[in-house]
Amino acid sequence: MDVLFDETEEMLRRSTREMLEVESPPQLARDMESDPRGYSPELWTKMADLGWLGLAIPEQYGGQGLGLTYLGIIAEELGRAVAPVPFLCTMTAALAIAHDGSDEQRHSLLPRVSSGAATLTWAMTEEDPRLRPEAVMMGAAEDGDHFVLTGTKRFVELAQSADYCLVVCRTQPGSSGAQGLSLFLVDMRTSGISTSPLITIAKDAMGEVKFANVRIPRANLVGTLHRGWPVVERMLDRGTALLCAQMTGASRKAMELAVDYAKHRVAFGRPIGSFQTIAHTCADMLIWVDGCELLTYEALWRLDNGLLATAEVSQAKSFCSEKCLATVRNANVIHGGLAMTAELNLNLWFRRVSSWATRMGTAFEHRARLADTVLGAA
Repeated sequence: MDVLFDETEEMLRRSTREMLEVESPPQLARDMESDPRGYSPELWTKMADLGWLGLAIPEQYGGQGLGLTYLGIIAEELGRAVAPVPFLCTMTAALAIAHDGSDEQRHSLLPRVSSGAATLTWAMTEEDPRLRPEAVMMGAAEDGDHFVLTGTKRFVELAQSADYCLVVCRTQPGSSGAQGLSLFLVDMRTSGISTSPLITIAKDAMGEVKFANVRIPRANLVGTLHRGWPVVERMLDRGTALLCAQMTGASRKAMELAVDYAKHRVAFGRPIGSFQTIAHTCADMLIWVDGCELLTYEALWRLDNGLLATAEVSQAKSFCSEKCLATVRNANVIHGGLAMTAELNLNLWFRRVSSWATRMGTAFEHRARLADTVLGAA
């Protein structure tokens, strides 16, 4: 495995960063925190025009058929810029359709994703916040050629403005664990769906979605009835790896802001970076961010090559959840009292990484999953 970027990948990273530095300044992220849509349609359209949204979508559906590593590069730069766009949730759901959806679902939806005409999200979390099959209680009852969905999903990204949502439901009454789960593609304009915002520390368009006897055609089933958990698990693994890339990009930017501040902030007649405690803290941050990047791209590489990546994804997320969070916290410490002001741009990166660290599974959850993998537990 070669984790170093080739010439094409490096060119994509460079061009992505240059574009986002111009089109996605920190003020745009601040503006979108109070915008009901939660994202910038103008920036989303520009990303689509550059082909970013179709990078990993098969060519026959309007994409370029490239690997997850390319999406990881985009996600990392979006995190670096704290760009307010629904890239992660849309790509997570779109790739699930590309890999496990029906031909009709792929043909009708993926070209629209590639062109930027459709935004997607996914919904699994309920009262029990763990991303575990036993936490899913929301039901979907068969009714002829339809299923009737009833229940509530929480912490759904882009809940109030997404066009479609992949919803995990329990379709087999009396089932438990991974048995009896199914995945449905739901048009968010369907009667019976209501949404309300959930204000997180990141302020990035999370919401609660209530389903009150929502009728969904059987054709909207993604994968096999009652056997949807493997599809969901693959979807979560891809999304988690991309989230790690996003966290790494944001943390590296926070580290760079802190290092630059340490070089120029003078105390007792010398830059604070010359003090051993600050210098060693900067070194720790670099080690942590580089480690997060290596683990993340190893997981993406294995997913790209069709290899089992359960351990690698959980290694990356558990490490990123701890070390990316430690990085932005230390960046705050280096800035001292200035970091407590909302006007400081570093505040944006700190709030987002703090929120992302708990999404797609906490460090504790992924360590438990990794332990099961290593020990061969069922």
